[in-house]
Amino acid sequence: MINIRPTESSSSATEKAISSFISKVKRSTEADIKLMKDRAKTLLAYSRRSHKEIEFMRQLQQQPNKGARFLVKVKSSLKRICKENDDVTDVPPLNFSELLANLVRQSGPVLNHLGVKRDVSDKIVERLCSRRKNQISLTPLHTDTISDELDSRIASVVQSTGHNVETGLWTDPNKHEMSNGKRHVAIVTTASLPWMTGTAVNPLFRAAYLAKLKKQNVTLLVPWLTRGDQELVYPNNITFTSPEEQEVYIRSWLEERVGFKTDFKISFYPGKFQKERRSIMPAGDTSKFISSKDADIAILEEPEHLNWYHHGNRWTRKFHHVVGIVHTNYLEYIKREKNGALQAFFVKHINNLVTRVHCDKVLRLSAATQDLPKSVICNVHGVNPKFLTIGERMAAERENGQESFSKGAYFLGKMVWAKGYRELIDLLAKQKKDLNGFKLDVYGNGEDAHDVQNTAEKLDLNVNFMKGLDHADDSLHSYKVFINPSVSDVLCTATAEALAMGKFVVCADHPSNDFFMSFPNCLTYNSPQDFVKKVKLAMESEPHPLTPDQRFNLSWEAATQRFMEYSELDKILSIGFAKKSNPALNLSDTIEGGLAFAHYCFTGNEFLRWSTGAVPGTRDYTQQHSTDLCLLPSHVENPTYGW
Repeated sequence: MINIRPTESSSSATEKAISSFISKVKRSTEADIKLMKDRAKTLLAYSRRSHKEIEFMRQLQQQPNKGARFLVKVKSSLKRICKENDDVTDVPPLNFSELLANLVRQSGPVLNHLGVKRDVSDKIVERLCSRRKNQISLTPLHTDTISDELDSRIASVVQSTGHNVETGLWTDPNKHEMSNGKRHVAIVTTASLPWMTGTAVNPLFRAAYLAKLKKQNVTLLVPWLTRGDQELVYPNNITFTSPEEQEVYIRSWLEERVGFKTDFKISFYPGKFQKERRSIMPAGDTSKFISSKDADIAILEEPEHLNWYHHGNRWTRKFHHVVGIVHTNYLEYIKREKNGALQAFFVKHINNLVTRVHCDKVLRLSAATQDLPKSVICNVHGVNPKFLTIGERMAAERENGQESFSKGAYFLGKMVWAKGYRELIDLLAKQKKDLNGFKLDVYGNGEDAHDVQNTAEKLDLNVNFMKGLDHADDSLHSYKVFINPSVSDVLCTATAEALAMGKFVVCADHPSNDFFMSFPNCLTYNSPQDFVKKVKLAMESEPHPLTPDQRFNLSWEAATQRFMEYSELDKILSIGFAKKSNPALNLSDTIEGGLAFAHYCFTGNEFLRWSTGAVPGTRDYTQQHSTDLCLLPSHVENPTYGW
């Protein structure tokens, strides 16, 4: 809770304003009710009060016509606020000597590694604090040491400003409290439905199946977009007026597919859409949207993306265990841009930095991703259960002698060159003579649709382009072969879905497809000539029915088991709740702390953020975010200066 009190108002002036306010309210006209709401909003942002008073102010905004009894509550609440302000005494601000003393004290472990002994740093702190004593007399303190005295000074100044900081750059809060004897898992991702992208869908299933285990409480934290950004991102003109409305949509979509009632919390953090990168970037400190009491285990979906411009708490300081899951091969996409090699060089090292600083463990879905610190390779994704159901039905039809696959080959994916369309066009053009008579249906929408279709037409390729469809659409069930030449994917969801439906998949011999190569229906090629052979083999053969083990390996139940093992969550949950130990820092900890501090300073400067590609104004959330999510204005929530 962040408490705010007026800084330039006398008690008498406040009493007079309140009396005038209450007398106007009693006239009970519509104009006065509007004025009452406006004044209440101002007091909500700039007055000191408890949690109950905040809830009361919200009631004031939502239910303005409650009569005389409600007005009495307004009057008593405002008088109580005024009385609290009268009792507050002015506290002198921290001067430079005290700020420097605290910095020296907090940097003790680092100074020790640099050769500055502890007793020397203690003497520096004592000398700086003594200088403050000689300048002005401090508020009376009942402490025995200089360190305790400095702590009390800082606490008194912080309390006087009404600002409450949950965590610091070097400190370990250890504030988590178990609820109902369970640990808490927070899953933070970079996209949300109805945007049908992997980082919106897969974390949603992960939250549902982790919560289904009943071993821990789960919260899914997704970005909230303002109305303008929703219109740019969400398909079919879908928009939401409130987070609650979007939550209903998300749960309805999910429960229709998993077939059980989901039991996890959905929360929102401010996000802003970046058109150039077609990505949602966090606005403000995302870690603040998980309360300290729930800050136990964090799962960062796309940790590099979440932390490129993260200016706030270090995730590994606030949470006891942080797992990053790498979804996207950013380097592959960047290399295709102008000056791509140079950009990829810098992004590679930034990715290394932010994952090292903010994660305890990193899971890479395949070897197609960048090799990151603290990382292991494991596919922790499953397929939507409906695809397994479709596969079972198709297998049953084949057993009964029915023709399950009456159509040939198809490709499905967002129509942008980087999503496999460049490779597809090149293969079909080079092997046009060998593939004589082969017809391919392509389903997709996207920014490059016009260019892709024009290129195929100029090359006279036997390709039939159609609008994008859900992969589970009935019209796609009868295709026998799924073609996927993409080498930019980390782990192609559409490939897993096609295998789950019992189809052949023809894909490149590439690290992104390593997981699928154990399935007999996965036919990989390593050259254009080999591509032709595998396509002809698939068109002339019948797919193998999936065994129970193969079907299970594609499921989210199996993916959740793999995740629990490779993230080491099963070990952490089995030993119960234990606070992080805080041993003496080693060299690696010192380096990571220094990197975290440097990154924090860099991302705090708007010019440096802008010059490296950040969305302008994303260091803090906007006024519209504040209104939509019922947050204090960013300048009140984060009263910082300079960095």
